Amino acid sequence: MDNPLIAPNLRICHLAKYYPPNAGGIETHVQTLALAQVNLGAEVRVICVNESDSRGNISSRTKTIEEFDGGVEVIRVGRVFSLFKFDFCPEFFKYFAQLTQDSFDIVHLHTPNPTMLLAWLSANIINRLQNKKNIPLVITHHSDIIKQKFLKYILRPFEYATYNQAVGILTDSENYIQGSKFLQTFSNVKALPLGLDCSIYNHPSEQALKYAASLKAKYGEIIWASVGRLVYYKGLDIAIKALALVPGKLIIVGVGGLEQELKNLVQELNLQDRVIWLGKISNEELVGVYHSAKALWFPSNARSEGYGLVQIEAMASGCPVINADIPCSGVTWVSRHQQEGLTIPLNDYLALAHAAQALLDSPSLRAHLVVGAYKRLEEFDHIIMAKRSLEIYDTYLLSDQKNTRLSQSKNYQKTLPYS
Repeated sequence: MDNPLIAPNLRICHLAKYYPPNAGGIETHVQTLALAQVNLGAEVRVICVNESDSRGNISSRTKTIEEFDGGVEVIRVGRVFSLFKFDFCPEFFKYFAQLTQDSFDIVHLHTPNPTMLLAWLSANIINRLQNKKNIPLVITHHSDIIKQKFLKYILRPFEYATYNQAVGILTDSENYIQGSKFLQTFSNVKALPLGLDCSIYNHPSEQALKYAASLKAKYGEIIWASVGRLVYYKGLDIAIKALALVPGKLIIVGVGGLEQELKNLVQELNLQDRVIWLGKISNEELVGVYHSAKALWFPSNARSEGYGLVQIEAMASGCPVINADIPCSGVTWVSRHQQEGLTIPLNDYLALAHAAQALLDSPSLRAHLVVGAYKRLEEFDHIIMAKRSLEIYDTYLLSDQKNTRLSQSKNYQKTLPYS
């Protein structure tokens, strides 16, 4: 072990939507946190949905897989079918029952995650009806549901029911709490900034550096990068429009439902030769992309983007970030304007082009931002994040035990003849 064992007897279960190699910020965070907690001595299990068949293709019907990722036990629960963001996974109840039998100390649910939220709530109700002990629940609220209004209002009563049973609620930054009316209804909310193991980015492998060199050789010295799912709130249309105003090529890493729509925009602007679609790539290739790029373009434009872990990946790679000023989001807290990156107004492709050109025109500005980013990385160290999580668990659990004792004491007093 590289770190002292500060949680040798703690048993933690994370409830996640998916888990790497499935791509996504929450998926990356769950893996990073779970591995770091194991590094500190905890026993960690992750229960998530298996969305891939035996060939690795996304499928509506899948089988349950139990495996280990380092020291983390990962249970990918098979789904019977998927409908409107809900995965139906009957086997979840079997594995939830095992948590009580195996004496887990805490369950950590990561939301938005309708499948696991409803599964936990249902299983908890069953536990109560059977007079079984419930395991304390901590929730990390990564973002509100913003665009899917219908889903939001259907899910909201179940969210309240679940969040009200949690001993504690976490979110990625203090900024996000300020902008969430939902979170402000709860008193037990704390911020736990997300972290990463930055070593693979600031100490890239030979293969990653070779890939970066190959990209420069093929596409030239001026490369811009955008990394993330091709979905509405990533603002990739802004990035494509900005590209028309600056030199260089734009490499887009990721897949998603808007791919064809974005490709149509590229064709309308006659940028087919300047936009490179890489889709899904390996971690080493991703590191290579960051090391080849002049900057990461990150023009996300809605609070569905609560943090932006790819910003930290880029910062650790010496790649400055150009982000957008999303109100009450953690995005601009991660990479701050003129300290680690540049921040532009929302949905302003002219401002994005201007910021990119400023980095080309002023190598000293870019160097200043790279140095600032390296200094800020300590805030996002994955072991520090894990230690903070264990301290928060301890605070919540002690508070929950105290409240339970007080409740039992009051109930007992009510039975006394002189009370």
